[in-house]
Amino acid sequence: MTIGITPTISSDYLFRGVSQTRDRPAVQGSIDIQHTTGFYVGAFISNVAFLGTNARQEVDAMAGWRTTIAGVSIDLGGIAYTYPGYSNPAGSGLYDLQYFELAVKASYEVSSAPMPIKVLAAFNYSPNYQLETGNSFYVEGGLEIGLPHDLTLAGRAGYQWIQNNTRWGAPDFANWNVTLSYKFSDFVFTAGYYDTNLSRSGCFGAQKICDARAMISLSRTF
Repeated sequence: MTIGITPTISSDYLFRGVSQTRDRPAVQGSIDIQHTTGFYVGAFISNVAFLGTNARQEVDAMAGWRTTIAGVSIDLGGIAYTYPGYSNPAGSGLYDLQYFELAVKASYEVSSAPMPIKVLAAFNYSPNYQLETGNSFYVEGGLEIGLPHDLTLAGRAGYQWIQNNTRWGAPDFANWNVTLSYKFSDFVFTAGYYDTNLSRSGCFGAQKICDARAMISLSRTF
């Protein structure tokens, strides 16, 4: 059995390219417990700030199974996104923030040392997405390149489909990012550029949370 605990401080909290803290810093933590059979459970916590709500924290629970088949690392699991303390009283016009996703992730190392290159893919499905917006689908692909001096260059691009866009507050959208990470001792420092194709007018009541931005973070694994 392996246990990993990772606290993180970050200049923002971005989820699929959209700020969850309204462009403010985030303090986060995660735990991952995996059995030798590949079954695992985990949790993630972060501060959040959604306009017009009293949500102040996000607590996610996850469970699943990891294995490797023909060199492809596969992760099959589920994620429950919860927001303790959030309320949507009758007549408020607010909908439930909590939702559940099924998640499939895969990675394959196409090149090893001295320059390892890994291809990544992910698919997420929710039968009733955040704000009770019905079916949602998210697909993502990416690439990670190991560089000298403990540096990792990575890029990802994804697309989010949502059934009820009017209630959600934005149309279906694409997001992408490019990051550079440096590992030293048990720490990882990451700097990146993140963006979406959402216009200001199409971003949740013309908020600035979908704009292009730079973000930095520092994490440590125990």
